[in-house]
Amino acid sequence: MARSFIFATGIENSIPTIQNGRRRIDELEKCKHYEYWQKDFDLVEEMDIHFLRYGIPLHKSFLHPGKYDWSFADVTFGYLRKKGIIPITDLCHFGVPDWLGNFQNPDFPELFAQYARAFSTRYPWVQLYTPVNEMFICALFSAYYGWWNEQLTTDKAFVTALKNIVKANVLAMHAILDVRPDAIFIQSESSEYFHADNPKAIKPAELMNARRFLSLDLNYGKRVDSEMYEYLMDNGMTRDEYHFFLDNHLKRHCIMGNDYYITNEHRVSEDGSTKAAGEVFGYHVITSQYYKRYKIPVMHTETNIKQGPRGDEAERWLWKEWANVMRVRNDGVPIVGFTWYSLTDQVDWDTALRSENNSVNALGLFDLERRIRPVGTAYKQLIKDWREVLPTQSVCLNVPIKTTSASAIDENFNQNAERQLRNDRSTTTLLNADKK
Repeated sequence: MARSFIFATGIENSIPTIQNGRRRIDELEKCKHYEYWQKDFDLVEEMDIHFLRYGIPLHKSFLHPGKYDWSFADVTFGYLRKKGIIPITDLCHFGVPDWLGNFQNPDFPELFAQYARAFSTRYPWVQLYTPVNEMFICALFSAYYGWWNEQLTTDKAFVTALKNIVKANVLAMHAILDVRPDAIFIQSESSEYFHADNPKAIKPAELMNARRFLSLDLNYGKRVDSEMYEYLMDNGMTRDEYHFFLDNHLKRHCIMGNDYYITNEHRVSEDGSTKAAGEVFGYHVITSQYYKRYKIPVMHTETNIKQGPRGDEAERWLWKEWANVMRVRNDGVPIVGFTWYSLTDQVDWDTALRSENNSVNALGLFDLERRIRPVGTAYKQLIKDWREVLPTQSVCLNVPIKTTSASAIDENFNQNAERQLRNDRSTTTLLNADKK
């Protein structure tokens, strides 16, 4: 069943650890979603939004290999299904359970694929997925900037985290496709650009502009350029690991989600240090660069800005981002959706979740008391004005491709569950054997 252009919002579910793993930042808790989840979904419906970027907390649902707690997912995803809200299911958002450690763990990809298979088997009516959110940013903040999770600051740690994260994403896509062959994967990756401050800064800026593509190059099986190949090999990736990515061709199942914030563009100094550039090129120019590289359908999967003292700052940013989406579309790029992220205000993103200050960031369509903000009113009107004007009828994609009937899902559930159990047992056996 073809649907109109995807207007979406999201519910922030980041779960990184800080303080060397001693403290976890759970944004679902900070934003009171555990308390108000039903109200939150009702607000999505009131906004006339049909798609929701949403995921349950991985650290609470993935207890250990082969053991899962679906209690929260059963009620939340059950309610979404009842409401007719289509989830774009976010399975891993910046963190892993304590027992998995962090993104340096080489067991993470296989274990995460087990989890993805178990989730998709339990909820086979779900078609749209973001297996791992913002793979590049997750590796960068965890293993190069030293802010989250493993809190490392080396190129080798970054490459290790990146290859594990992207491999987890690829294996999860395979696992989900085994259960639901028409699944669609919306990547949701930060679209970055690095501007050289002076001629001596051109070289480090060029390196950063090449490195920004690594997660999607690996995910889509695209050969990296020679400099990035040397970078990967010099920092721990093996030829076999590299060829794993080249040999997996799942791009045809994907939509490239591009996230854009005012912090996505950077000024680079000659010593390689960076500082914020603000909006210079904007979403249109940078997304066009990404589309030229990968040539697959695009979705604007995240944006927001803080409501400031005037009260209209977020409304103006919404208008500007929408104008950029229209420019991308009018240039012939198959863009299928737009997202204001997130539904409610967030907490401590002004320090990128590096410290726990309980600072409320006025970024949502609603505040944390679930009162609508001016940008919420503006987004609701934008959706009303544009929904029927922008049908998603590209020759390359209709979203969703089809909706599986409940009866067909129930008929196949037991068969899928049995297959999941067999795969989980065999994978766990192999992992245990490798450790002996």
